[in-house]
Amino acid sequence: MTTTDRPAPGRPAPGRPDTTGNGSVRAVVGLLVLFELTSGFLQGGIAPLLPEIGRELGIRDADLTWVISAQLLAAAVSVPVLGRLGDLHGHRRVLRWSLATVAVGTLLVALAPNLEVLLLGRVLTGPLAALLPLEIALVRDRLPLGPARSAIARLVGALALGTLLGGVLTGAVHALTDDVRLTLLVPAALALACVPVSFLAIPESRRLARGRLDVPGAVLLGAAVLLLLSGLAAAQDDGPGLPALIQLGLAVLLGTVWARVELRTAEPLVDVRALADRRVAPFFLCAFVFGVVYFGGQAPDATFLAADPATTGYGFGLSALSLSLVALPAAATAVVTSSLTARIAGRTGYVPALAVSFALVAASFLTTAVLHTAIWQLVAAKVLAGLGLGLALGAMPTVIAEASDPSRTGVTTALYNNVKTLGGAVAGGVTAAILTASAPPADATPTESAYVTVWLLCAVLALLAAGLTLVARRSAPAGAPQPPAADRAPAAPGDA
Repeated sequence: MTTTDRPAPGRPAPGRPDTTGNGSVRAVVGLLVLFELTSGFLQGGIAPLLPEIGRELGIRDADLTWVISAQLLAAAVSVPVLGRLGDLHGHRRVLRWSLATVAVGTLLVALAPNLEVLLLGRVLTGPLAALLPLEIALVRDRLPLGPARSAIARLVGALALGTLLGGVLTGAVHALTDDVRLTLLVPAALALACVPVSFLAIPESRRLARGRLDVPGAVLLGAAVLLLLSGLAAAQDDGPGLPALIQLGLAVLLGTVWARVELRTAEPLVDVRALADRRVAPFFLCAFVFGVVYFGGQAPDATFLAADPATTGYGFGLSALSLSLVALPAAATAVVTSSLTARIAGRTGYVPALAVSFALVAASFLTTAVLHTAIWQLVAAKVLAGLGLGLALGAMPTVIAEASDPSRTGVTTALYNNVKTLGGAVAGGVTAAILTASAPPADATPTESAYVTVWLLCAVLALLAAGLTLVARRSAPAGAPQPPAADRAPAAPGDA
């Protein structure tokens, strides 16, 4: 996209004094931090509540994976659309639209009478993934390089902290109220409070891009994602029969048409040319796998731990609070490891560090598949996953940025987020199909072997990603420039 010096409405042209000043932006960074804390809270607080939501609405364990996938699929479409709209019409304006949409979505989730309304609410929370990119664009537009980096680090840290707090505090609220709807109203209230706060003192971007939104690309991408969602749902309900194959085939066909349209568009919604670059394409596949193992395991892990062993033969009957506490060590490990990525990769190199991260994730899932009869076994395995996932979160954006054309770094890293999100969404549908296929006709409860299959599948994919990373490293051109550590953008666990 091409950015010009066209000032935003009500803002001075470049070179003229700005009455709002950089100090104004520094003063409201705290408001943006509030938005990221809320975003992390919403993202981290849903997984521990999935079993309780299922019991409240009578939803099968396998169907609960769609609660995660629906939001991820919506994010895959909303991030590029909202990002482009922010460039064209102002990042503050689009940030307000996004916050209002998320608030409505969280309220629908809290009050949903059935699965359909619940999924609609989750779709409306898709713009959560667009909040951080919009805030980063706003901060970079309004602040000098040094203060902007500091502000971005605070935003990323707030997202990570919110994710940690979301699981624990949501579980604690449920333990106190024993009411899943009242518990869900807490994040809904936080999301609603952010909407009026966004109108307080946040300045608008000073420069806007010329051009227009790639409407055909947005429509085709949305339609392809909907067909993919519908096809995976059909495969879950009726097995891999003709209806599911037709819908999945149409999704692939429409996705191909979308890619061709994007290649011929002067200002595409998503720059798919980056996917064809042999230097970076293997790392995009790794990003897809990362989305599968990071997002795809959240719902199955929650339902397995919450299952009643007296009736299923597996599980521990954990409450929402217990689920959040079991997940806490792994989440904290991921945050710490992500923050130490620069030091670790400084000794080993970023590509070897990425390969090691996927090897750790594979070892974690293999351990879980073999040892899952005691809570300590699962906690230990997930801490191992936290080490790998945190390292991957910190290393992957840098690896992709360094492998790409320097003139296309921003576009390529944005595409990385989309590919990662799409991987998580697809994983939810595949996981749901595996769990459903294992359930006896008269029972909605998956078998233990189905969970083992999911864990083994994630382990195999992580091993393939580790191998692919090493192959890509050997085929990469020698002497590729390495950006200074200060230029590497921080990564945030929990960012969809």
